[in-house]
Amino acid sequence: MLVISILIVAFVLFASTTAYLGSILTGIIEETRQEQEQSISTSSKKTMTNVLKETFVSTNALQASIADNDFLEIVHNVSTLQTMAEGVLTNPGSLTPVEVRPPDPSTDGTTSVMGLGEEGVDITQSENLGMVANLSGPMIAMVDNSEKISRCYIGLEDGTHLAVDSMASDKIDENGNPIPFPVRQRPWYRGAAEKGDIYFTGVIEDAYSGMYCVTCSAPVYTDGRLAGVVGIDIFLENMQDFIESPNSEGMVFIVNDKGQIILSSEEEGIFSASLEEVAPDLRENENTGLASLARKALVMQTELTLVKLGDQVYYMAGTPMPTVGWAVISVIDREITEQPEKQLLKDYDKINQGSRTRFRNEVAGTLRRAAAALILTVLLCCGAAIVAARRIVRPIEEMTRDIRKAGQSGQIFEMKDAYRTDDEIQILAEAFEDQSRKTRQYIQDITKITREKERVSTELQMANRIQNSMLPNVFPPFPGRREFDIYASMEPAREVGGDFYDFFLIDPDHLCMVMADVSGKGIPAALFMMISKVILQSCAMLGKSAGDILIKTNEAICSSNQEDMFVTVWTGILEISTGTITAANAGHEYPAVMKDGKFSLLRDKHGLVIGGMEGIKYREYTISLEPGDKLFLYTDGIPEASDKNYKMFGTEKMLEALNQDTGASPKQILTNVKAAVEDFVQGAEQFDDMTMLCLEYKGPDSE
Repeated sequence: MLVISILIVAFVLFASTTAYLGSILTGIIEETRQEQEQSISTSSKKTMTNVLKETFVSTNALQASIADNDFLEIVHNVSTLQTMAEGVLTNPGSLTPVEVRPPDPSTDGTTSVMGLGEEGVDITQSENLGMVANLSGPMIAMVDNSEKISRCYIGLEDGTHLAVDSMASDKIDENGNPIPFPVRQRPWYRGAAEKGDIYFTGVIEDAYSGMYCVTCSAPVYTDGRLAGVVGIDIFLENMQDFIESPNSEGMVFIVNDKGQIILSSEEEGIFSASLEEVAPDLRENENTGLASLARKALVMQTELTLVKLGDQVYYMAGTPMPTVGWAVISVIDREITEQPEKQLLKDYDKINQGSRTRFRNEVAGTLRRAAAALILTVLLCCGAAIVAARRIVRPIEEMTRDIRKAGQSGQIFEMKDAYRTDDEIQILAEAFEDQSRKTRQYIQDITKITREKERVSTELQMANRIQNSMLPNVFPPFPGRREFDIYASMEPAREVGGDFYDFFLIDPDHLCMVMADVSGKGIPAALFMMISKVILQSCAMLGKSAGDILIKTNEAICSSNQEDMFVTVWTGILEISTGTITAANAGHEYPAVMKDGKFSLLRDKHGLVIGGMEGIKYREYTISLEPGDKLFLYTDGIPEASDKNYKMFGTEKMLEALNQDTGASPKQILTNVKAAVEDFVQGAEQFDDMTMLCLEYKGPDSE
């Protein structure tokens, strides 16, 4: 009995000790679980908020920039078509009229040229229609080379219309006759004619297909009178790339200048698009948060904003599209952003639940084995209790200390030999280690992405330095020449640009000057700029005249211009001994000349842009400079610099800046113009390259 009593007491003591240690272990595990869940929740929320602030807003800005650049590309295409049309109509003697045929249904599916007219207008009697038909090749290339452009056209004041698209049959009635087209009554024609500049319609219905589209148009003038309007249609079904969300769980929509959603990645709901006639104005929405965001997005890039709509809360960010006065707004449900945190907590709780279950099962098994071991001595029972305590409690206590240390220092929780117990303690330690490593990998991935962005930025900076080294940048460039003073500068809108200037001595008595603007922006424009600069300089060094330089350059570029890029160029050759400049203009801005102490624009004759069409001839003209006279050249980035309200600087303000101090040196004159532009735009983002050159003629007898 004594032995049995001793064994029973020993068993009770063992069971009590095991239960006590189990309760301690359960409490430690529960405390550790709560601390780890709190740490996971806090870190996840902080990380997700930072990621949204850094990536969601910047991604929205990038989408707005891409969409705006797409519209800017449309604007450049319209401007190019406008320039070519004015060049053709202003110089009717340089080209032969081309026959224009009515729509032919057999050409459906193939981009083709067709002539249309208003009711009672005979297109065969229009001389101007045959002249602009010389632009058929570039217009067809414009439509075929762009996935967004549905059609382009030129409407004329005589009621005729030159259209380029792949849908001829919708312009033919049931009798096979062309349907009269009210050219001068269309919104795009009236809008451009009234505005006198680039014009965007809202979402309108196509006159023939009934499809919804947006039209960009521009007026064409000859001798100061309206000769017609050029236009480009963009069907809404071709504009879905503008609002594709980079996150499948988010949404993106475009708001026009009236606060209406015109494009959306959502097909239904409050963020879906509607026709302009029925679409609500988000700026007037009863939800003040949504209305405020819509108003701000049209004029400035917004911060990450929480907006509550009904029972749902959304993160939103908006960025304006300055080219058309619209805005891109990105939206993501806050509940979606909280999913990673919830999933982490759920997985962690599942691991803990499994550990607790296995622990309880293990304790129950230990008690069963202890009951079967009643015949063991008290010493063995006590020894077993000590071993169990050492195996369970100490690893948990050490694990708790390591977890707290890792949470405070940010180090990775790592397995130790003390945790390798082949039971639930080891499983729990492995779960902690796996979670810790995944968190560290997440941080490393974010760091890697940041470094990649820095690498791209570094490469673009290197490209900027290479481009700048291509231009004359040492002043004074000819220290030994006292007959003239020259200074130039270029500030690209991006890291690299498409503008360039150049000046060099062809021989001791002839100085060649070049000012040019390449179509497009970024790396493609920079590469095309370098090629154009080398070709222009090579042609000039052959001793050609200004007109011949442009002719030879146009032939060289057109021979291999597969991307249909073009460049506007003004070039002039100064005869230093006489002060006479022989110049030619290929679609570039008017130069400004200072005579009698005052700058004024010299409205010279423009030829077609370089790369626009083969076989173009360029007219030369002369400028006579007296000692003290100055010549100022520039690109459209100066007069088209815009303030935050998208109002342009203009040539009038440019002339005011030039005449601020006409006796200043060329360098100071450029400084005055730049200061005037900066004061006007008031920190607004620069959307185009700004390039300037100023020459002061001092005369051959200058010392």
